[in-house]
Amino acid sequence: MSDQPTRTPYEYAIIRAVPRVERGEQINVGVVLYSQRRDFLAARTHLHEARLLALDPHADLDSIRAALKAWEITCAGGVDGGAARAMKQGERFRWMVAPRSTILQAGPVHMGLAEDPGSELDRLVELLVR
Repeated sequence: MSDQPTRTPYEYAIIRAVPRVERGEQINVGVVLYSQRRDFLAARTHLHEARLLALDPHADLDSIRAALKAWEITCAGGVDGGAARAMKQGERFRWMVAPRSTILQAGPVHMGLAEDPGSELDRLVELLVR
């Protein structure tokens, strides 16, 4: 047996804010990551307000912040998770990354390997969002 840490597969999608859906302009505002083998599902978000307001000076920042918080709560699956709390993690992930025409949308799903999904999620947020 090896003492090497085990890297396991994960899936992730970038969460994008599209303040004016008809224009299609977007900024990255978070990442949602799912690892079935590690029993891990979480979203980390960061709203860069100046970037968003450059796309839409009338964007409702409070509503967008609340919606981003809802992504994090839905991943956690607790009592505040709404109807999604009854879903298994994989079902919640698939539901969250399904295409939709709303202000917050998930980009394409990508895959990777990591020893620690939480640390990998933090790394992806720094790389792709901040």
